[in-house]
Amino acid sequence: MATILEPMITAFMGPNPPVRVRFWDGSTLGPEEAEATLIIRSPRAVRRIMYAPGELGAARAYVAGELDLEGDVYAALALRDALAGPERQAKVGLGMRAWLDLLRAAGSSGAIGPPPALPPEEARLRGRRHSKERDAAAISHHYDVSNEFYRLVLGDSLTYSCAHFERPDATLEEAQRSKHDLVCQKLGLRPGARLLDVGCGWGTMAMHAARHYGAKAVGITISERQASLAAERVAEAGLASQVEIRRQDYRDVADGPYDAISSIGMFEHVGLSRLAEYLGDLYRLLRPEGRLLNHGISRPGPSGLARTSFINRYVFPDGELHEVGTVISAAQAQHFEVRDVESLREHYARTLRRWVVNLEAGWDR
Repeated sequence: MATILEPMITAFMGPNPPVRVRFWDGSTLGPEEAEATLIIRSPRAVRRIMYAPGELGAARAYVAGELDLEGDVYAALALRDALAGPERQAKVGLGMRAWLDLLRAAGSSGAIGPPPALPPEEARLRGRRHSKERDAAAISHHYDVSNEFYRLVLGDSLTYSCAHFERPDATLEEAQRSKHDLVCQKLGLRPGARLLDVGCGWGTMAMHAARHYGAKAVGITISERQASLAAERVAEAGLASQVEIRRQDYRDVADGPYDAISSIGMFEHVGLSRLAEYLGDLYRLLRPEGRLLNHGISRPGPSGLARTSFINRYVFPDGELHEVGTVISAAQAQHFEVRDVESLREHYARTLRRWVVNLEAGWDR
């Protein structure tokens, strides 16, 4: 099978694939010393990649169990560049003759046929993008997988955002506490201060602000499972008099003013079309001279995520990343005075690696 499909693999991954490829008949292609092996378990995987060239087709095959990976996951990330779809094909100069050769190879492998059904895990959202109803569905798709899964990946801190490593050997829990301290200090929290934590997750930030800074915190999330577990954690910690957890959209909060607002790892779900509305709503919820800390992932180029990307279809449906300058301009347009901008890029890389360690350690649970 490797001989038959070599033209196709070369077309999509280049002449020197970054990983070894093993096919369903046991034949292989690529360097023996590769740090990772891509396992193609079925011709259906090849068919998926033909119908959706690039990362989306490969992701569908992986989710469906038709494609797997052995070895170093970081080495395998080189596949993202190798599976660049039409761009990759343009680089290798595929013409009509080459496409005919590919079709013959695909036919010989059993890959020719109707497009396979989409895996049930793929997001299929309906309604107007970034409406309350569609946002609720998008959040449920990602965050309501199970609290047990997120505890396994995130560890005891149950914090799903970039940590802050004061030293390289800090534990994930120490780094997350450091991040929450950084947030509380930037917000200038004092005993009795009213804090609104937008997208509170499992309540860790709100609890930290109450326990260590004496704040009166309200945490809001539109995830049913997050809200339920967050409320349980607050009660177990004896913080029910200081922390309130609500299942509520930020657009429905009407009990301002607050002394401070934290939004950590949430505004990626807002969307460029609603960025001004989001910032305006938070501004109106603050008292005069109140503070907002908005912590999120940014990107160097135009806002958005490709709707055909793996992350949009399977991880963060409707998620959008914005350029820092775009967010600053939008905040200023809503009357915020931007006093501080800090990049934690290196810290996020460390955070992600710790999550991968946790995930691999619990893979067979």
